[in-house]
Amino acid sequence: MRKHYADTRHGQIHYVEAGSGPVVLLLHQTPRSWDEYRDVIPLLADRFRVIAPDTLGFGSSDVPPQAWSVELFADGVEDLLDALAIDRAALVGHHTGGVVGLEVAARRPGATSALVLSGVPYVDAPRRAKVATRPPIDGVPISDDGSHYALLWDRRAAFYPADRPDLRHRLMVDAVRLGERVEEGHVAVNAYRMEDRIGDVAAPTLVVCGELDEFSLPDVPLLLERLRVAESATLPGVGVPSVDHDPTTFAKVVGEFLDRTAGA
Repeated sequence: MRKHYADTRHGQIHYVEAGSGPVVLLLHQTPRSWDEYRDVIPLLADRFRVIAPDTLGFGSSDVPPQAWSVELFADGVEDLLDALAIDRAALVGHHTGGVVGLEVAARRPGATSALVLSGVPYVDAPRRAKVATRPPIDGVPISDDGSHYALLWDRRAAFYPADRPDLRHRLMVDAVRLGERVEEGHVAVNAYRMEDRIGDVAAPTLVVCGELDEFSLPDVPLLLERLRVAESATLPGVGVPSVDHDPTTFAKVVGEFLDRTAGA
């Protein structure tokens, strides 16, 4: 895996690249970075050119000063593709990354070979209303004694397996880098009008979700109903952090789908 930077209209994007073949972009969730896919990349790079960027604002990418939105994140992905002279790519996105991937696929239907929506909620008016008063997921007030780190650690406990503190630690590292903007990715997703964009997605789509992901699993049928060409898969024994919890199964399911679609 090699690390690089590319210029975009909103600043530099950091990305990691490995392998050769049809291009596959891996887009991470909030508040993660490319590190979410670090164990998946080698499993796909034997037959794909895998590119895993840090979404604008996250990881080692530049932080746009304006309010973040799914559209802004998608601008960064589009500019990265243009900077690398990539005219066709498969998009794989987990949670926030999936929403961003959907927006890019809607903008570039002829240039998106395949789309994978992993753990993605269907964001429409009812969901926006439902989450409008929801407490922050990662946003915690910074304290003088550092206790906000423990508060964030505890808040994320429900999403992560109790026997894998290493996975929560990786999230903490990424979250702490975002500082006071750590919640903005969630806010951007919840403001997105997916119902206006999903019909513009033409690429064959895999809707995949962990069987323990109570946040997004109920929305799988809603996505399948509204996508033009779609199929689904359920990942056993994993929840929200399905990518890094079981990278072998994730890469196998996604890789088999991309084998059938991304090179077409």
